[in-house]
Amino acid sequence: MNEDSAAPGLAGEVIPHGDPYAMFDDWMREARAAEPNDSNAMALATATPDGLPSVRMVLLKGNGPDLLGKGGFIFYTNGHSRKGGELAANPHAALLFHWKSLRRQVRIEGPLSPVDAATADAYFASRARDSQLGAQASDQSAPLDSRATFVARYEAARETFDGRDVPRPPHWGGYLLTPSAIEFWIDRPHRLHERRRFTRAADGGWTSTLLYP
Repeated sequence: MNEDSAAPGLAGEVIPHGDPYAMFDDWMREARAAEPNDSNAMALATATPDGLPSVRMVLLKGNGPDLLGKGGFIFYTNGHSRKGGELAANPHAALLFHWKSLRRQVRIEGPLSPVDAATADAYFASRARDSQLGAQASDQSAPLDSRATFVARYEAARETFDGRDVPRPPHWGGYLLTPSAIEFWIDRPHRLHERRRFTRAADGGWTSTLLYP
């Protein structure tokens, strides 16, 4: 069966074997141009030690094969949050990028480790001041009696740090996910999708295989 006679969705782009970090960078570059908001948004899935899952959206804040000497993908959060507690107890997670405008997604799985304090300090200092104050004011994931309470805490933080730098809260930091697997997915008509899964080899390289959709 030649390409012209193939069912719609069987022909088209093929995901090659190669360097998954380089491929991710290419896809992210296209996503920045195509996605109207937060092209670096990703779903972060965590689980308790007994396997109860939860998922939420966070933002990718760094990636690359040599990042922090390990390679991987960085995000930041409040360590006292639900995800922070789950990561402390079970330091493994999965990420999902879905770029609807490009009809693509990337799934990433692997162990996590906290970033060092200097890296967390540098990123925190780059944030907008209101975001820094929000981190000081928020007990992320804890029960809140009213929005007014949070607003009052934010205003109190604004007054406390008026005229000086806002320090990074000690419980606020970053996590590096070092991938053991990365899967690339391309949407095609009639669910005849294209998938390739890369798996980290013992020597640190990558093997890959296509997957049935």
